[in-house]
This record gives sequence, C-alpha cells and structure tokens, in this order.
Amino acid sequence: MTHPLFDLTGRVAVVSGAASGMGRVTSLGFAEAGADLALLDINATGAQETAHEIERLGRRALPITCDVSKPERIRSAFARIDGEMGRVDVLGNIAGEGIRADPLELTEEQIQQVLQNLVVGRYICTQEAAKRMRAHGRGSIMSIVSIAGVSALGRGHVAYSMAMGAVAAMTRELSTEWSSQGVRVNAIVCAQIMNQDLQVRMEADPNLDASYLRGLPIGRMGQPEDIKGLTIFLASDASAWITGALIPLDGGNLAKNAGGSHPGMPGATRA
Repeated sequence: MTHPLFDLTGRVAVVSGAASGMGRVTSLGFAEAGADLALLDINATGAQETAHEIERLGRRALPITCDVSKPERIRSAFARIDGEMGRVDVLGNIAGEGIRADPLELTEEQIQQVLQNLVVGRYICTQEAAKRMRAHGRGSIMSIVSIAGVSALGRGHVAYSMAMGAVAAMTRELSTEWSSQGVRVNAIVCAQIMNQDLQVRMEADPNLDASYLRGLPIGRMGQPEDIKGLTIFLASDASAWITGALIPLDGGNLAKNAGGSHPGMPGATRA
C-alpha cells in the first residue's frame, strides 16, 4: 500500500528537461504518484515520447517545446499551462547545459551562455511557477544543483560551477522569501549521474571512470532512476516542513574527505 503522504493525485507538475535522463524519470515518477504533467524540453520528439508513457499510466501530459535559455519561451509555456492545465503545484528545474573550458581560455560569451541556461532560465521558471503557487497557497519547487556548485571539480568546470553555486544560493533565498506563503523551494545536489554526454567523456578518457569512483563510497555511478524517490518525496506532503534544503543525491561523495578511502575504491591503500 502506498502511504497517502506521497500521493500527488490532483496536482499538476511542470518538469523541464522532460525528454530524457533525470527529467524523464522525474516526470514518470510524478505521474506514477498521481500527478498530471506539463513537459518542457527543447527536444520535441523526446518530450512527446515521455508524454505517451505518462498517458499510458492514465495521467494527463502536455508536452511543450521550450528552450529554457529564452525567458519569453518560458513565459509562453506557462501561459499555455494556465489554459490547458489550470494550475501549477510542483516544479522540477532539471534542464540546462554547461560548458567546460580551460579557465584561461573561457570566454565572456561562454560564461554568459552557461548562466543564461542554468541560472536565468531556472529563475524564470521558478518565478512563473511561484506566481501561480502563491495564488492558491501551496507548492513545491526543486532544482538540480551539481556537486560542482558546492565543491570544486576542476577539469574546466569553472563556468558550470559558478552557475550551480548561483542556483544553490537562489534556492536558499527564494525559500526564505516564499515559504511563509506555502511555497517550498529545495535543491537536489547530484554527483555523477550517467547521461549521454558523461558516457561519451568516459569512453574518451579511460581513467575518468576510476576517478569518479574514487569519490563515490557507494561503489557505483548514479543512474537517472536514482532521482525518482527523492523528487516524489519533495513534491509531496511527506516533505511538508522541508524547505531551503540542499539535499545530496551523491553516493556519499560530499560526506567523504578528499584524502579518505573506502572499501573497493580504485587504487586505494587502507593505511
């Protein structure tokens, strides 16, 4: 039996990046818990495929082609959600890409592009969702924050890390602004969760897999499915008194000292 605290029946969730990866898994999880979905993604075909899966679960799905780096597209998407879904109860900010470059070669334009994707786009999504949530006195907003936003990765991640740090700060600030009006704002801090880009990078660098695993005491890379339970929890009444939190989904990465070792760690000496 499913506990009623996790029931999302009657709620409308908006998920960006819903065509694949963590966005797709999150969308399906919300539908499995009873929610109807608005699916935002630049990949129209992928969003439509996610919508079909949700409809097979007996829930409504509205796929909307949307580039989250463009605020006017986001506002247009939410206007369409108003007309076709009537409300917004949950927002999952998952879409957005970073750029890796040598810090001495990273350009102003690249920094602006990353910030537009990962910070401005998520802020506008959050702002539009919160306007609607405050109107009926409740809502849950969650954003993805990489571990790069709270500790350094190196390897040319500086623009990405700057953006992720900004999303972490945004989470705390907006929680403080809106929680008394019933709108909770949290973030999920992710370590290395497999996606197509990461797979390509690992295939190109045979040492990268071991480098990641040295920082993951749980002994494996993350999979998109690992996010499902946490997003349902944050969307639901089970987390009614949790707001402003940066919750790790990281296989133990942030808990581990950089000089530590764990059983099974590649190249470890237990001294």
